[in-house]
Amino acid sequence: MTKTNPTETAGKSPNPAKNETKAEHAIKEQAKRSALPEAEIKTPDSTNTPAHEEHDLSHLLISPLDGQRIAIAPQKRKARHGFEYDAVVLGAGPAGEAAAMKLAKSGLKVAVIDPRDQVGGNCAHVGTIPSKALRQSVFNIISMRRDPIFSSFTDNFQVPLNKVLSKARRVIASQVNTHKLFYERNRVEIIQGWGRFIDKNTLEVEQVHGEGAKTVTFEKAVIAVGSRPYRPDLLDFDHPRVFDSDKILQMDYVARKIIIYGAGVIGCEYASIFTGLGYVVDLINNKEQLLSYLDDEISDALSHDFRQFGVRIRSNEEIERLETFDDCVVLHLKSGKKIKSDAILWCNGRSGNTDGLNLEAVGLSANSRGQLEVDQTYRTKAEHIYAVGDVIGWPSLASAAYDQGRNAAGFMVGDKHAEFVNSVPTGIYTIPEISSIGATEEDLTRDQIPYEVGQAFFKHLARSQIIGERSGVLKILFHRETLQILGIHCYGNHASEIIHIGQAVMKCGHTLEYFINTTFNYPTMAEAYRVAALNGMNRIF
Repeated sequence: MTKTNPTETAGKSPNPAKNETKAEHAIKEQAKRSALPEAEIKTPDSTNTPAHEEHDLSHLLISPLDGQRIAIAPQKRKARHGFEYDAVVLGAGPAGEAAAMKLAKSGLKVAVIDPRDQVGGNCAHVGTIPSKALRQSVFNIISMRRDPIFSSFTDNFQVPLNKVLSKARRVIASQVNTHKLFYERNRVEIIQGWGRFIDKNTLEVEQVHGEGAKTVTFEKAVIAVGSRPYRPDLLDFDHPRVFDSDKILQMDYVARKIIIYGAGVIGCEYASIFTGLGYVVDLINNKEQLLSYLDDEISDALSHDFRQFGVRIRSNEEIERLETFDDCVVLHLKSGKKIKSDAILWCNGRSGNTDGLNLEAVGLSANSRGQLEVDQTYRTKAEHIYAVGDVIGWPSLASAAYDQGRNAAGFMVGDKHAEFVNSVPTGIYTIPEISSIGATEEDLTRDQIPYEVGQAFFKHLARSQIIGERSGVLKILFHRETLQILGIHCYGNHASEIIHIGQAVMKCGHTLEYFINTTFNYPTMAEAYRVAALNGMNRIF
């Protein structure tokens, strides 16, 4: 009989019983492991963790199969500096979460301070997640209206905003539960309350449930408190017909018309949403062009489609005053125009949530928008305090905030791979979507770089014709001589997904020839890259 080498089976789970599923077996094995003293639990780096207490880790499983692969963080080392925590993170949004996870995985004792009952920050509760879930529901309604089979049933009905938000609430709950597990699994303590600095190494936390204040001491801190909609004094945001991008998700009545003041990313996204719901939308833009930092052709395409869908764009306009009534609002513009509507949504800028932090106690000050200045390592002017996310301004994207938090923590612990995030794809969830990375035609013309353009119009793609989405274009900007890819711009549904193919190719340093010589599945939207590349090569002489 063949003998089994004990070293070959160490750490492996026995096979499941015949009447036992793999999932059930995984949970049982994890329960056995969690019943062992902590010294006997092997961490991923094969080091033993000191035994202090027994841990039931079964509640940390994201799925039953995770029992075979979940990485339990080792017990944090005791602080050598005399403070309670090696690091404290203010804010539990994407930036704060990423910083906390990186610091915890680096062996530091970490606490996160956030006033919400649940983790996730504005991104999960009032920003990215609910607005994108809402957009998807509206997109589905629009698709039904355009489909000849269903259009006769959907032409004349209007959907209350609170009805389509039901899906968003389910997504929020799911995201919160998932991210809560990340904190538990990495043993990051969450302190619920409002934090403010007392001195350079002390925070006072005003706990939200009437439990009084407590002090927390730390060696280093990360400020990731996010931002909120900017609220000018000339508007009464307590009025039931005056909204900002946080409050709009609470609208509980059907409006026929709405004014959206501010044609930035948030304003344009909500213009798409309300138009899709059947509202008459007046979009007030204080500039000449929508999203003027985008490639001109992309911006023009958005303006064209908005007008096709019935959005009334009013450019180069500024507010003078707003009259509010029980059943309507009247917006007075400096040009002398007056616009009457059922409600107004203010989307003109955001402010960092720094006003309650008592920054003076650590020698810091925020600018007029509540934002902090950082260097290329995300360090503020206080050498032991870092800042990430919306609170440092550009680009104010959840995706970038997460990377900023992770890299800031990397700089804090001396990770040689940490870097300043400066190449970020733009994702704008209008209907259709917009996404871009790299230079625009205007940038290249200004810098006198010889470039050429390759285009693929979605209406010519088989996949686009199959799914009935013919509006859209992919543009590749490349150097005429070296074929280096200089910028990629996409307008159309799934643009925020399509862009990442180009992003990866640019990051790896490939030229336009990569798209020509690569086999793409057919029919797909991704083949737009080959079509655009061939179109661009045909322009070279």
